[in-house]
Amino acid sequence: MTKRSLYILIAAGGSLALLLGAFGFQYLGDMAPCKLCLWQRWPHAAAIVIGLLALWIPGRILPLLGAAAALTTAGIGAYHTGVERGWWEGPNSCTSGPIGGLSADDLMAQIMAAPLVRCDEVPWEMFTLSMASWNAIASLGFALIWLMAVRD
Repeated sequence: MTKRSLYILIAAGGSLALLLGAFGFQYLGDMAPCKLCLWQRWPHAAAIVIGLLALWIPGRILPLLGAAAALTTAGIGAYHTGVERGWWEGPNSCTSGPIGGLSADDLMAQIMAAPLVRCDEVPWEMFTLSMASWNAIASLGFALIWLMAVRD
């Protein structure tokens, strides 16, 4: 195995681990994600796909894209951390699913049953850092590993 392949496996595997952890908190820990939490997941998914492709396709473009994905989720995580700590305001809007075919009573029941998840509240922390903070830190590390794959 080449150094390049090893770096790619570590970086993409790290994104996979963080994504699985997020799903674990959501489905096993019963912690519904907020909008910013969901935004942080997409770049990790992209990094995993990029990593799989980069193992088969030579060149520097794919590892650079992997680094960009890691930096993107790190940036969103840092932004989310600022929202949690009250340094700046978060998004005002929320997302919702389709409502076609529901009566007014069914729609109201669905709204009342939906968990209210705020981006400025921290549901879990370790060593005074939230999941968003840990995502930002880990993702910066993954970006550096992706860049090491670019060099080799």
